[in-house]
Amino acid sequence: MEYFSIIIQGIIQGLTEFLPVSSSGHLSVAQHFLGVEESTLLISIVLHLGTLVAVFIAFWKDIWEIIKEFFLSIKDIFTGKFSWHDMNDSRRMLFMVIIATLLLVPAYLVKDFFTSMEGDGDIIFEGCAFLFTALLLFLSDACIKGYKTGKDMSVKDAVAIGLFQCVALFPGVSRSGSTITAGLFSGLSRETAVKFAFILGIPAILGGSVLEIKDAFDTGIEFNVPLLAIGFIVSAVVGLLSIKLVSLVTKKNKFKFFGIYLVVLGLLCVIAGLYENITGTHIGI
Repeated sequence: MEYFSIIIQGIIQGLTEFLPVSSSGHLSVAQHFLGVEESTLLISIVLHLGTLVAVFIAFWKDIWEIIKEFFLSIKDIFTGKFSWHDMNDSRRMLFMVIIATLLLVPAYLVKDFFTSMEGDGDIIFEGCAFLFTALLLFLSDACIKGYKTGKDMSVKDAVAIGLFQCVALFPGVSRSGSTITAGLFSGLSRETAVKFAFILGIPAILGGSVLEIKDAFDTGIEFNVPLLAIGFIVSAVVGLLSIKLVSLVTKKNKFKFFGIYLVVLGLLCVIAGLYENITGTHIGI
C-alpha cells in the first residue's frame, strides 16, 4: 500500500506541479482520501525536488544562460559596465525572477497560515481554491495575445507575477496557472509567460523544500530510501511530460479545458467536504 500510495502521489505531483490545476491542492485531496498522515512531509519534499529536476531538464539551455548572466552581471557591476536598460533576454529574466521571488519572502514568514489550510482535515477550502483557479484559467484564455519577450519585461510585470505566485501558496490555487495567467495579463507572449512561470518556480520549489527539510527531520520519521526514490523518479518523469503538455496547451489557448475540470473537481470537493462535516463520516480508501 505504501508503494501504491507513493506512485499515485508522484504522478499527481508530476502532473499538477506544472499543469495549471494546483499540485498542493491535488496532493492535499489525495492524501485526504488515501488517509495519508501529516508525517509524510519528507515525501512531499522529495516529490517537489523530482519536479524541480524536470524543470532543469526541460529548460536547461535557458537556465544555463541565466546562471552565466548572474556571474557576468556581478562582474559588470564591479567593473562599472552594468546597464539596466541594455540587458539581453537572459539577464533581464534573471532580475525579473529575483524581483518576483523576493515577494515570497514575507509570505514565507507566515507560511503556517497557508499550510494550515492544507492540513486541517477538511477539503472545502481546496474545493473553493480550485474554483478560483478555474476562473483564472478562463480569464487567461480570454486575454488579448501579447508579444512581450524576456527583454521587454518590466519591474511591474515581475511584481504582478510575483503577487500571483504568493496567492498560489494556498492549497488548490495553481502556481503555474496563476503565474502564467499573470504573465498573459501583463502582455507577455504565451511562450515567454510559460517559460518565465516555470523558471520562477525553481527558487520557489527549492527554497520551500530547504525550509521544510528541518521540519521533516524534526518529525523523527524513518527514511525509506526505495520508497523515496520511486516517488522522486515518478514525479520527475511525469513532470517533464506535463511541462511539454502545458507548453502545447498554452499556445493553442486551451486552458479552458483545465478550467472545466477544476470546476467539476472543486464542486465535488465542496460537496464531499460538506457531507463529511454534516454526517461526521470520512470518505476515503
